[in-house]
Amino acid sequence: MANPFIHWIEAKGIWAPWLFVALFLVTSFGMLWRLEAMSAQGFENTALGTLIMPYCSGLGNLIFAFILGRDGGSGADVMTNSLVNNVTDMTLVLGLPTIIWGIRILPAKKKNSNGKKSKTAGPTHELNRLSLLLTLAAVLFFTGAVWALGRKGTLDENDSLILIGLFLFWQCFHVVEVLKSNVREGKSPGWMLPFDLIVLAICAYGIYVSTDSLVTWLQNRQIGFISARYLGWLTGWLMVLPNAVMAFYYGWRGQPETVYASQVGDCHVSIPLALGVYTMFHSMAMPPFFYVGMWILLVSTLSHFLFVALFGQLPKFFGWILVAAYGVFLWKGLLG
Repeated sequence: MANPFIHWIEAKGIWAPWLFVALFLVTSFGMLWRLEAMSAQGFENTALGTLIMPYCSGLGNLIFAFILGRDGGSGADVMTNSLVNNVTDMTLVLGLPTIIWGIRILPAKKKNSNGKKSKTAGPTHELNRLSLLLTLAAVLFFTGAVWALGRKGTLDENDSLILIGLFLFWQCFHVVEVLKSNVREGKSPGWMLPFDLIVLAICAYGIYVSTDSLVTWLQNRQIGFISARYLGWLTGWLMVLPNAVMAFYYGWRGQPETVYASQVGDCHVSIPLALGVYTMFHSMAMPPFFYVGMWILLVSTLSHFLFVALFGQLPKFFGWILVAAYGVFLWKGLLG
């Protein structure tokens, strides 16, 4: 049933790529719609951000890695796509909400009747902070593992087993934590879960179709910025766009823990899982700015960890530093 629809889009000539971009965005936001519903079904706040959202927001990166691996595309483009995704998440997408609304994991201390500040952070906030710190530590660990494995200039099939194995172990840990939380709180998935899964599957197929078509179209263009030369950059920006909308939406909703956890959790899908998926097919060469991207990602993640651990929030001045770091990444990656 989907083939006539795909052929209809392809027959639109110069408008076809933009229609596939629209399809990608619509299906990505369709996933966000059902995620909002699932947040009341046992996957709340940090658990929602670390276990469910990453698969949906990072699905485009996974599909991109699979398509290029299947078709023999450039591994450097896959690494570029993953670096653009993760660095954008950890700098620009977290930096801008910090500047606008502020990101506070622990609530501010309030003055009591004696004029002294009293602690207002309850067990839920402390648990969210601990979970977020663990997730940030995982980003550091996964990024460090890719940096160490990539120092030889390539990632190969043996490396893919390590990267995918690390990710699966991490996800098993989170599944157990969510199940334990549901048992403690007496929650069950609910009767809407099958409908949610069907909608997510339809959206996933839409993301696959649109990504496959856009990759093919870009690979056939050899001139200009919108061309095969910048395939990894262009797809990385497109795939991070739904994640950015998610961050601003939950920032506006006043759910900073979900903003934070969704961006950090998304990094686990690109690095290491997407890289592992591609290297199951072919060896992956590192792009020229690999080390610069890795260092920016490692330093920014470590800074996030320290601010959350010591202060329970990101100060606004750090948001400006994150945005500036993203500017450095663009300069080194595109012009360096």
